[in-house]
Amino acid sequence: MTNEIVEIDGYKVGTGRPLLLIAGPCVMESESMIMQVAEHLAALRDKLNLQIVFKSSFDKANRTSVDSYRGPGLDDGMKLLEKVKQATGLPTTTDIHEAAHAAPCAEVCSILQIPAFLARQTDLLVAAADAAVARNICVNVKKPQFVAPEDTVHAVKKCEARGLQKVMLTERGTVFGYGRLVNDFRCVPIMKSFGVPVVFDATHSVQTPGGATTGGQREMVAPLARAAVAIGCDAVFFETHPDPDNAKSDGPNMVPLQEFEKLVQQLTTLRETINTLG
Repeated sequence: MTNEIVEIDGYKVGTGRPLLLIAGPCVMESESMIMQVAEHLAALRDKLNLQIVFKSSFDKANRTSVDSYRGPGLDDGMKLLEKVKQATGLPTTTDIHEAAHAAPCAEVCSILQIPAFLARQTDLLVAAADAAVARNICVNVKKPQFVAPEDTVHAVKKCEARGLQKVMLTERGTVFGYGRLVNDFRCVPIMKSFGVPVVFDATHSVQTPGGATTGGQREMVAPLARAAVAIGCDAVFFETHPDPDNAKSDGPNMVPLQEFEKLVQQLTTLRETINTLG
């Protein structure tokens, strides 16, 4: 069986526990930028006593345009995440797209993330679960934009069938018509009813898909994140960047790094209030 409280490198995630923050730039653009963001997040962790996991992608395999930047690739990406872990002590996560990615990423990461579009792929889930069991780490499955929250239980069961107890589910919006995502916040308590912590993806939820590149409504990140914490999510996922307007991926929906602390303080205060009230 999965655990409602999941331990990730000493962090405790789940009902009644402090909020987990998963944050970082969408894609690995350069070593200097990755380290700048990681060091900033580590300083916030120490200043505010936060639970933070660093996230960035070594390959953005689902870019809209064939000409869009995808990242440094698996080998160089894992070297960068290993450097982040060694330099800052932050646990790390990244998304995997193929079964062959699971084992090498599990050697470095504390969470293996399954992208929303791939969350029904049994071979990928099985490989991630097997690698996670071998390393005693976590798998985070993002709810597909086209799947009801009730149906994400099947992803949990696939992981459980491989003996994995550390599973999280992520809400990241649902397709509504063309070029819009909407958040049905009933998803959070529904998915928590499966006995797993639930993450709210605050930045992908404000994407506006369509066109040559995906747009976004950055100004909606904060109100949606507050709503998700209020309804009981256990973690919040953000993409953040020192200069989102010039980022190589997901710029329109990323939180500017200099604004991240204020938003995090709001969310952690809200979470503490909810935990105190029970």
